Amino acid sequence: MKRIKVTPTWCFSDEEGHRLDTNLLRLLGAVHRHGKLTHAAEEAGISYRHAWNLLRQGGEFFGVTLVEMARGRGAQLSPLGEKLLWAEQRATARLSPQLDSLSSELNLAIQQHQEGVHPVLRLHASHGFAIELLPQHLGELQLDLQYCSPLEALATLNRNGCDLAGCHLPRGAVGEKARRKYRRLLKPRYHRLIGFIARQQGLMVAPGNPLGIDGVAALADRPVTFINRQASSGTRELLDSLLAEAGIATSKVNGYEIEEYTHSAVAAYVAAGMADAGFGVEAAAQRFGLEFVPLATEDYLLACHHRSLKEPKFDEFLQVLRGASFQEAVQGLPGYSPSQCGNVIQVEEIFSPTP
Repeated sequence: MKRIKVTPTWCFSDEEGHRLDTNLLRLLGAVHRHGKLTHAAEEAGISYRHAWNLLRQGGEFFGVTLVEMARGRGAQLSPLGEKLLWAEQRATARLSPQLDSLSSELNLAIQQHQEGVHPVLRLHASHGFAIELLPQHLGELQLDLQYCSPLEALATLNRNGCDLAGCHLPRGAVGEKARRKYRRLLKPRYHRLIGFIARQQGLMVAPGNPLGIDGVAALADRPVTFINRQASSGTRELLDSLLAEAGIATSKVNGYEIEEYTHSAVAAYVAAGMADAGFGVEAAAQRFGLEFVPLATEDYLLACHHRSLKEPKFDEFLQVLRGASFQEAVQGLPGYSPSQCGNVIQVEEIFSPTP
């Protein structure tokens, strides 16, 4: 079945209505990766001559050179070229959860107007690299994927607004705060948990870790600029627990109040040099060429109503999670691993009963 994906495209125009070719940003990204205009043009799918013309037009449009060429040194982005590229990557990373949710809605609407309507599995979960993999492995099982915070997802599950709710639980003492919140929303009599993945969370820092950032204490005792996640996210809650465990007041963290909305957006912020450190998953750090300092492991679980497990679509979903194809894809993500993937777990095995 064909699936539609919505992706953002930048359009630069001035007050006179002049516009730049949308291939410009793609070319800048390729120059950044390869350092040679010939290779960059090939990756962008345009001729070398057209690449030169794009750069010339971009320079005229902005009044500043976007790529600096030097004999023997290849091509490298100018300061404005770098800023444009990182701004595009930050915007894409920030918008991706909303666009993925919109893609899911469009695909569902298209499917409902086609012959042979297939079952729909409604999943509400926080944005993550492993969750992103699911639509590629579900075959004809349609996924209605909506991104939201873990607490919002569980509340929606209890209103029968979704079939599955994602929640991530840090291992050890730092997970106790999340455990207490989830315990109030998950009832052993009515709910079951499905094992999904485990992932590493930690600090993302510049290549080579020039400031020697080795833990959350470094965010307070060194001149470090930080970029945070939004207050409703499970990742933000994990960071707060780590800071509390280390006895560090959030007011001591420079940049604590500045927020981004995805792991990738945080990584892009650090990669652009706008912050010295951010908190998130290793996969995002590697995608943006950053160093990663692991600090915690958390289990990502999927909650459902126990009666739902009798439905054929759930059996199909569990078989996908247990299959080699999906688990190998998860193992290909840095810092991720399948963890009881596809196993049905009693709530009390994870959350002790409320006293």
